[in-house]
Amino acid sequence: MLTKQAIKMKGNFLYMMGLLSLGILMTGCGKSSKSTGPVGDGQLRGVSLGGKYVMPKPPGMIYVPSGTFHMGPSDEDISYAFTARNKQVSINGFWMDATEITNDEYRQFVLWVRDSIAGSILNFKKNAPDGSSAIDWAKVRTIKWADPKIQEQLSALIVTPDNRINGRKEIDAKKIIYHSEWLDYKEAAQRENADKPRSTFVVKKDTPIYPDTLVWIRDFSYSYNEPHAKKYFSHPAYGAYPVVGVSWKQATAFTEWRTHYLNSYLERSKRMTESDFRLPTEAEWEYAARGGRSQVPFPWGGPYLRNKKGCLLANFKPGRGNYPEDGGMYTVRADAYWPNDFGLYNMAGNVAEWTSSLYYEGAYNFQHDMNPDIRWNAKDNDPPRMKRKVVRGGSWKDIGFFLQNSTRNYEYQDTTKSYLGFRCVIDLPPMQTKR
Repeated sequence: MLTKQAIKMKGNFLYMMGLLSLGILMTGCGKSSKSTGPVGDGQLRGVSLGGKYVMPKPPGMIYVPSGTFHMGPSDEDISYAFTARNKQVSINGFWMDATEITNDEYRQFVLWVRDSIAGSILNFKKNAPDGSSAIDWAKVRTIKWADPKIQEQLSALIVTPDNRINGRKEIDAKKIIYHSEWLDYKEAAQRENADKPRSTFVVKKDTPIYPDTLVWIRDFSYSYNEPHAKKYFSHPAYGAYPVVGVSWKQATAFTEWRTHYLNSYLERSKRMTESDFRLPTEAEWEYAARGGRSQVPFPWGGPYLRNKKGCLLANFKPGRGNYPEDGGMYTVRADAYWPNDFGLYNMAGNVAEWTSSLYYEGAYNFQHDMNPDIRWNAKDNDPPRMKRKVVRGGSWKDIGFFLQNSTRNYEYQDTTKSYLGFRCVIDLPPMQTKR
């Protein structure tokens, strides 16, 4: 039997969750916006949120079905670090990008943020029926960036005269900042926070999101990589290559924008909004990488890095450093090589990938066996140890050991590397079926 205190806490929690749902009811999507007064035959019929729900297939994504697998080494732990003990876990189904996020895809994010900032500066806004204002994208699309008058009005976005090369007026990459707001469900779910207002758990942040192109020089001492620093993100030849030079914070900002971008369209179309895009957890990533194969070292099975013809099966550092042997000196196209059995490309090699999980050596010992996850939203003043995020998959500059499904590694959430990218996942509700 629930105590009075427990009932009060439960009631407050339900009230908070009700506030989260209120936005859906206020949008006018579906039948729930209509009155539910004394109409009908007096019987309980339920109130639908809309018509028949049809689960959309996200473009470029692959469905990874629910399942159980053994998370951890499929072979001997050669480092004897015991940071990845073998453990059976179960994972919910989810959608995952078939490839790493490419330069072209990330550029869409960068240009959207640039244009939205320009629209705000030029006051290209329109009023919504509820009294709020939003960017008028029809006007933003008419901006003539080469017009001297427009450049003068957008001087806040352009590099200052002392930073220009040959007098060229270019966009200052540091000014492309994405503002995001989200609810910290983990913190809101704590019992001791049941009586706190919703605003306590609303997180607001500003993130500079332009990729750090100088990683190509910074990561390698005494190595000539200037062509990649100048052109890798800005030349169309690399459009289908994985984006790099993106920190964990920037990758997370991308998932938040992608969620906003999709749900804004769905709201305009009077349709139900969807779940959030996000980075995969460490367990989800390993489960997806295995492609339904149990106890195998690599996404293609294994135990070798070559097929029976001697061809390399991923983009990595073969032997003692024959980088071009696998077909690419650095990165290759995000859809290169054969996909695994789920249809996911380059889950080993090419670029290592961010996950949402905090790197903690003993995490496997206490995580739940159902959708295991360990998270920490590290603040800028937190110690470096709390800023470590799990990185998986190995990259073009790594040896074969790091390509194994179970190999754990980490990078700090505010660092950028020339060999580190990411891909997104999204949870979509199941199809409505009758049994």
